[in-house]
Amino acid sequence: MLTSYLKIAFRMLRKQRALTFINIVGLATGLACCMLIMLYVLDELNYDRYNTNADRIYRIQADIKFGGNDMHFAVSPDPIGPTLKKDYPQVEQFVRLHNRGTWLVKREDESTNLREDNITFADSTLFEVFTLPLVAGNPKRALAEPNTVVISESAAKRHFGNRNPMGQTLVFVNKQAYTVTGVMRDMPKNSHFHSDFFLTMLNDDYTWGQWLSNNHHTYVLLKPGTDPQAFAKNFDAIIEKYMGPQVMQIIGSSLSQFRKAGNTIGFWLIPLTDIHLHSKQQVELAPNGDIQYVYIFSAVALFILLIACVNFMNLATARSSNRAKEVGVRKVMGSERPQLIGQFMTESILITILAMLLALVMVAMALPGFNGIAAKELNIMNLISPYQLPWLIALPFVVGLLTGSYPAFFLSSFKPIAVLKGRVSTSFRSSGLRSGLVIFQFAMSVILIVGTIIIYRQISYIQTKNVGFNRNQVVTIEDVHAIGKQAESFRQEVMRLPGVVGGSVSGYLPTPSNRSDNAFWPEGQTDMNKGINMQNWGVDYDYLKTLGMTLVAGRDFSRDFGSDSSGIILNEAAVKVLGFKDPIGKRIFQFEDEQAKIRKTYTILGVVKNFHFESLRRNIGALSMTLSANSGAASFRVSSTNLPALMKQIETKWKQIAPGQPFSYQFMNESFDAMYRAEQRIGTIAVIFAGLAVLIACLGLFGLASFMAEQRTKEIGVRKVLGASVGSIVALLSQDFLKLVLVAIIIASPIAWYAMNAWLADFAYKIEISWWIFALAGGLAICIALLTVSYQSIKAALMNPVKSLRSD
Repeated sequence: MLTSYLKIAFRMLRKQRALTFINIVGLATGLACCMLIMLYVLDELNYDRYNTNADRIYRIQADIKFGGNDMHFAVSPDPIGPTLKKDYPQVEQFVRLHNRGTWLVKREDESTNLREDNITFADSTLFEVFTLPLVAGNPKRALAEPNTVVISESAAKRHFGNRNPMGQTLVFVNKQAYTVTGVMRDMPKNSHFHSDFFLTMLNDDYTWGQWLSNNHHTYVLLKPGTDPQAFAKNFDAIIEKYMGPQVMQIIGSSLSQFRKAGNTIGFWLIPLTDIHLHSKQQVELAPNGDIQYVYIFSAVALFILLIACVNFMNLATARSSNRAKEVGVRKVMGSERPQLIGQFMTESILITILAMLLALVMVAMALPGFNGIAAKELNIMNLISPYQLPWLIALPFVVGLLTGSYPAFFLSSFKPIAVLKGRVSTSFRSSGLRSGLVIFQFAMSVILIVGTIIIYRQISYIQTKNVGFNRNQVVTIEDVHAIGKQAESFRQEVMRLPGVVGGSVSGYLPTPSNRSDNAFWPEGQTDMNKGINMQNWGVDYDYLKTLGMTLVAGRDFSRDFGSDSSGIILNEAAVKVLGFKDPIGKRIFQFEDEQAKIRKTYTILGVVKNFHFESLRRNIGALSMTLSANSGAASFRVSSTNLPALMKQIETKWKQIAPGQPFSYQFMNESFDAMYRAEQRIGTIAVIFAGLAVLIACLGLFGLASFMAEQRTKEIGVRKVLGASVGSIVALLSQDFLKLVLVAIIIASPIAWYAMNAWLADFAYKIEISWWIFALAGGLAICIALLTVSYQSIKAALMNPVKSLRSD
């Protein structure tokens, strides 16, 4: 029986080549999109799951409100991990990470440094908490001694080539030498943090025991069976026992008084496997993903697959008139309905299997480009892993059954007498289900078009918004700290070059860079609960001028005033929180030594206009600037029309002052745009899949239009004989589809509005969703539908009426 089904199925597919091509290509495209998105979603959902104890690892997050600022940190106080391990038996182990950013590293016997990112200090318990296999060294002892470092295999290859790195010495930018005591496998790509160098925490230059400072990423490994929510209630006791005394010592008030003043301190646990998609805290180890995008792309994958399936169902029911007599004859010859259903289901599954094979080829061809856009390392082999292979095998059969069920039951239900007498009407207008499916297809297409337009407008808004400083034509030279006291000499040498109009040396920039939070109080304030927590940046005399920032009151730092070393410049947000109506000349202080209560007082010299120094997802917070010799980077404003030549000249100056040090630079607008790289990727992916969804819908519409024209051949011939013009016939054949597209636009618009409002809610600064976006999306959908239908409509309208009336 199955052999017979297959023979008939292949015969029918060969007979209707055009229809078969449309079905297979449309379904294959939908399946390929679905598989690509499935690979992306699975990769996002599997972050950090490579850890053997991933289900028992939690990070401590801090939520603090003080001085008018709400702060949500991924970091916590340095003593909290050891304290939990000591006081609570539910904690099996803890580890702290302290990321120190980018450092210059070299072998002891080398003169040239290499620039290495994500240099991280870690406790010796690192390998007890995380699954980071060592290929050399003892994981329990690797970071237990001072001046030790564990490096990745990639780092070992970069610095030592084929030499054995164990026992060798690496020298870091701080001139500190570390002995390599372990080599670990490269960290998996889908980890929420990455590092090629883990230095022992014993060498971290830090003042330990600060319960009111949050600088370490702390992870705890809970013992099996521990309820994390119940355990997190212990943080209240920790705060009372350990933080309370420091609050009293520094601020002079109890925790209850601190809280009555409107301030709060709280800690909570986030599962390791939730960090990448669910954590939106400040001071993350690396940019995280967003669960919203997983939901969005999962929905897009489902929509595209459904659109492809709808095509199949529409075309199968539309061609029912061509197979009605076949059904009637086979029923007269004794075929039972189950046999007919089996035949049509076999054809459906066969088409789906062929489409699946083509889809796998499409995925293999598309993956390199998709990886480049999505910044992933996805592999088609992931689809045929032991976990995914059963789903992959089942997919064509499930899709085949779903897509073929309605056509099979529909076609097999024909009455043989009515069919053979020609009484079965299967015109386009007679099928309410088919019309509903077309509406569904185009509603999904309109939603995707609206979403794509809004995403791109938001990205454009971010890239063109006035952020309060001029980031164009500013080049940043990195790793200036490597030349120490010669940083100012380097700045002066570069300033002499033609085309350089400004220069500043500072490690603090309004792009992803260093951050430093400090608490300040107005002078004379007796209520220490009335302080303000704000960013405090160390800058030089030329910082504001170089970056094009605007003073709204007071003056800039000046070399003419020696007292400016105790001056401070605030942004408008800080002045507002402090409540100063006339801030110039007012004095504020901070504790240089909190335990000894040694204060440093600053005089407010100026107020700078608010500028964005974090993502536009956040409101502008309070910020202050003081004079400092911080030399993390040098920024230069340039006006040269020949930037490559100018950069060569700057590099020459660098090599004269810092021979052997790598020269690395970046333009500030590129650094700023890097904060929104995830949104840019999402926008590009959205455009691609929206276009493919529309293409698939058009394939189905094209097939339906051809069948509609075929079914109305005689009607068209009669109309032409009676004097109908080509234009009127094209309009007649197109109007049914246009009505459905209009209904789809009406249904899709509120859904798209709601979904995109939810996406924009994450941005503090965002575009307004205008009515014209829906009009544009609707207009595009109508144009696409007209272009798709018009070919078949015009072809039918131009047909010789004599030939039309002779057709059977």
